[in-house]
Amino acid sequence: METVKDSTPLRLSDVSAAEAFVESAEVVVIGFFKEDGGTGFQEFLSLASDLRTVSFALCSAPEVWQRYNISMDTVSLFRQTDSHQEKLQMEEGRKLESDSLLRFVRMNELRYLTEYNAMTAVGLFSSSVQTHLLLFADQRSEGFAALQSSLAHLAPTYRGQLLFVLVDGATKSNSRSLSYFGLRSSDLPAVGLYDTKADRKWLLPPGEVTTERVQQFCESFLSGELQSQDSSESSTAESKSEL
Repeated sequence: METVKDSTPLRLSDVSAAEAFVESAEVVVIGFFKEDGGTGFQEFLSLASDLRTVSFALCSAPEVWQRYNISMDTVSLFRQTDSHQEKLQMEEGRKLESDSLLRFVRMNELRYLTEYNAMTAVGLFSSSVQTHLLLFADQRSEGFAALQSSLAHLAPTYRGQLLFVLVDGATKSNSRSLSYFGLRSSDLPAVGLYDTKADRKWLLPPGEVTTERVQQFCESFLSGELQSQDSSESSTAESKSEL
């Protein structure tokens, strides 16, 4: 769940401080700048001030740069759900567009439960974790908040194995996602699994969506016991890049 953070970036002076910061939240961003005022530095501070749902830090310590394989001024995003580090290098002498950093963060800030949209689709489909656990739900419906919370708490159990994704069934742009799984709005909430590499899908059998049932569903997939539906055999190039 997103919470409002302090807008002042921390100053990280050593490896232990940096490692603790990286582990402190689902998504964090570190600006690796040798000197204050370099290319992208002011834009970084502005983003940290404006984007209060993500924690930001600054670091110029050489040993920390070495720890995270940084060789030039770089803004790096770290996320827990797939233990991934994404880098945006600051090219000296090249002006950084004002919205470039925001776009970089928004595309890559996958959380334990990530809402699917045009921005997060980029990060979801480029992640090394290639199977998505999809919660199809109407965010306006009664009981949504409790369901969202229960799956957000379950998701860390499958860190590095499954990406938990929220698909708002009330959003018109997500109608293709529902259709791909053979779902209608009256079927929600529903849970599915999608293997992006094999382009195969499974649906949790109809019934109440509980933490226990979703966990069993995940375990049956990870153990190889889950059988796909007949419709899972269909494959298109389009579905591999977006739902």
